Amino acid sequence: MEKHILKHLFLSVSVLSILTLSACQSLNSSGIDLSTNAPQNTAQIIKATPSATGASKPTGKNAALQPLAQSDLSTAGVTHLSLPNNLWERIRRGFAMPELEGDLVQDRVQWYSTKPDYIERMTSRSSKYLYYIVEELEARKMPTELALLPFVESAFNPQALSSARASGIWQFMPKTGKNFDLKQSVFRDDRKDVMASTKAALDYLQLLYTKFGDWHLALAAYNWGEGNVSKAIAKNQHLGLGTTYMDLNMPMETRMYVPKLQAVKNIIATPEAFHLTLSEIPNHPYFQTVPLRRDIDVTLAAKLAEVPIEDFKALNPSASRPVLLAAGTTQILLPWDNAEIFQKNFETYSGPRMASWTAWIAPKTLSLSQAAKAIGMSESELKEINNIPQKMLIKAGSALLVPRTSKKDQDVATQVAEQGQLEFSPEQPPGKKLKVKVGKKDTLATLAKKYHVSESQILSWNGLNAKSTLSVGENITLFVSVKVTHNKKKSNTKSPKA
Repeated sequence: MEKHILKHLFLSVSVLSILTLSACQSLNSSGIDLSTNAPQNTAQIIKATPSATGASKPTGKNAALQPLAQSDLSTAGVTHLSLPNNLWERIRRGFAMPELEGDLVQDRVQWYSTKPDYIERMTSRSSKYLYYIVEELEARKMPTELALLPFVESAFNPQALSSARASGIWQFMPKTGKNFDLKQSVFRDDRKDVMASTKAALDYLQLLYTKFGDWHLALAAYNWGEGNVSKAIAKNQHLGLGTTYMDLNMPMETRMYVPKLQAVKNIIATPEAFHLTLSEIPNHPYFQTVPLRRDIDVTLAAKLAEVPIEDFKALNPSASRPVLLAAGTTQILLPWDNAEIFQKNFETYSGPRMASWTAWIAPKTLSLSQAAKAIGMSESELKEINNIPQKMLIKAGSALLVPRTSKKDQDVATQVAEQGQLEFSPEQPPGKKLKVKVGKKDTLATLAKKYHVSESQILSWNGLNAKSTLSVGENITLFVSVKVTHNKKKSNTKSPKA
């Protein structure tokens, strides 16, 4: 019986050893570290250790099988891979872009390194998204420096909106976003969606790198536009000048763009050199996706997930509105452990599941007061919830967010959720438009009295201020009642001669 057991034990360990060695050979031949998808030189592979006895085993095709000694059982060789516990270390291992040096880089390093509170806020925000971005970069075999680009673009704020209307952590302009299938409607903006915008940004950066063959030029094009970079390169080639990033003539914003990224990279690489401490980010996923099958109020979704409302909004920027529409937002992101909590709570929730808000399509062009009356809500609430500007008409076909009053359990249609727009046109003053030529005796006061309007109205209609004066022969615009127009025409009619 003892011999039988030893024989089976030896065969089992032999098979395990063969599989282990095979795995080592496969790993070495592919040159890939399974933990990071990085080149082989970043992996720390520890070879199988010899047995404690140091005895050599018979080898060869006809070698006889030998029983294992007790001491051999605890020393079977195992391949170990070093997995970084901290995501910062994983990012450092994947650095692959050429270094940029110079005064501009030093200037930006100095700027960032003297603002530890700013660095802390940025890194704290990034902790929710960095792991996902690094995973996507490694899957594409792209330099992990690019995971730091949102530090430069938006300080990792998914709600960031520039004066030029660039939005999200990757700061996509509306047109560029549409070119990369980032849908934008009144209820949905994929530029703010972390997963959708990351895919679009990496697609765009890969396209730019393929075109220019240089990461610095690709980044310049991401900031300045590929057409502008191409023109700058063509101009330098015509003049016999260099065509690297530092050779090209470009706006100051773009000139500083890559130095900013290099500065962030330098600080992440050796924070201690700048007397900074980075908040640790674990090397594991922060969030996972949960399908959204029904329209749901944001407050209820956060409650069922047992997540603070601000954290919920940080992962789901579309939640800036009070409701998530399932047809436009097919999934939500939740912290890893809270995804299962949400599913369980949703299944057992006994309260009303029907969303409190829905979409309403304006049947015709309406004023704010007309729309509010038709919907049955106050003007101030309608204006606030839909961000309606002052003195604007709501165009026909516009989609507005309104309280759900119908008892029909019907969610917002896909076409409205994905493509609904809210458009406005300037409010026209009441009355008939009238062009009046200023006469020699006309003043602001006499014209106001004559046409039964106020002086401030005349100034507003004609883009004038209180210090403006009227010139003889000048044409001004007035909006007067039909009655005033009728009386004006009547007074100008000559009486027939007797």
